[in-house]
Amino acid sequence: MRQQVRRATAWCAALLAVAAPAAPVTLGAVTPAATAASGHRPVFRWPLDGTPRPVRRFDPPPQPWLAGHRGVDLAAGPGTTVRAAGPGTVLFAGLVAGRPVITIGHGAGLRTTYEPVRPDVRPGDPVSAGAPLGVLLAGHPGCPVAGCLHWGLRRDAEYLDPLALLGLGPVRLLPVDADPVTGSYPTIVARPASRVPSVPAGPSAAPALGDRLRVTGCRCGHRRARTGSASGEQRGQPGGQPLVLVGGVVDLAAEP
Repeated sequence: MRQQVRRATAWCAALLAVAAPAAPVTLGAVTPAATAASGHRPVFRWPLDGTPRPVRRFDPPPQPWLAGHRGVDLAAGPGTTVRAAGPGTVLFAGLVAGRPVITIGHGAGLRTTYEPVRPDVRPGDPVSAGAPLGVLLAGHPGCPVAGCLHWGLRRDAEYLDPLALLGLGPVRLLPVDADPVTGSYPTIVARPASRVPSVPAGPSAAPALGDRLRVTGCRCGHRRARTGSASGEQRGQPGGQPLVLVGGVVDLAAEP
């Protein structure tokens, strides 16, 4: 057991030493061409100026054919400029089931969607992070305020939580010995520099996008096994195995 604790502590120390010096990249300077040439992953931002207020969170259905909320609703007034969350290419700008939608492709199967937005772009247009896409319209179903931007994220056919693009969202916990997908040590991600405003509670599942974030802290150790949390995630592992963070982001200030 002591050996497991030492190993978990070593992982934390190594993570802090390697990741802490990393500096954030200027969002406006990232373009699709520059990203491809440099080999760096694109950097994402909010699709609205400032730090918008989420009024409805990502709430995917348990089965693809069931009802759910496949994105995040951000409060904003009608007429607000909607911006590209990351560099990419406009794949679609038109009506879907009577609603005006814009879709941006970011490579590797990732696509962000924005609705209801009156588009100022056309399919095929390249965009940088923060580039204006159009203006927000009123009338999004279920919006509790004057206007809401429904911001979505997909990887191929899978719907994901768009807040994960910003380093915001829940985490999964796995033993340091176990990565059921690759068989290697898991990618560790930690608390981002900024925090998301309060969002109405509900079940949520964030994807493992694999992007490393600047580390401001690390917590490793033993936890008792639980049957599950409110989100349906298991927060501990049997046998008292040391845990590390994998997939999504943990807010250390909110961790028990």
